[in-house]
Amino acid sequence: MSNANNVIILIARILLSFMFIFAGFGKVTDPASTAGMIAGAGLPASTALTYLAGLFELATGIAVLVGFQVRIVGWLLAVFCVFTGFVFHFAPINVPDFPAAANAWLSGLNFVNFLKNITLAGAYIMLATNGAGAYSLDARRGAYAAA
Repeated sequence: MSNANNVIILIARILLSFMFIFAGFGKVTDPASTAGMIAGAGLPASTALTYLAGLFELATGIAVLVGFQVRIVGWLLAVFCVFTGFVFHFAPINVPDFPAAANAWLSGLNFVNFLKNITLAGAYIMLATNGAGAYSLDARRGAYAAA
């Protein structure tokens, strides 16, 4: 693999890591809104699940950033994105006492988040398939050929 391709993979890893590091940090430092969303989806132990999700997002985001175990982490994040897309972003939103137009607008935004999750799943599958590139901890520790 060319040096230019390895630089592009590094840039892609940085971009792909940002969302999960940022979101994970938010969940562990202020879990209330995510716990409410989890409870609203009918899942149990919403606060505990919020902390688990936050720690998962932080750990996997950092792993992608530094290029550690990205073949495994990529698959985990792809499954996570599809799961959260369907559980939290696929259904229309219907806030009681909101005007129909407001609920329609919120539902449209929610569907954009669903599409984002499915698209990200594809990016993480590609990362899992192709690896972290030469500029990664995986390459430094000889986990796979970086060339």
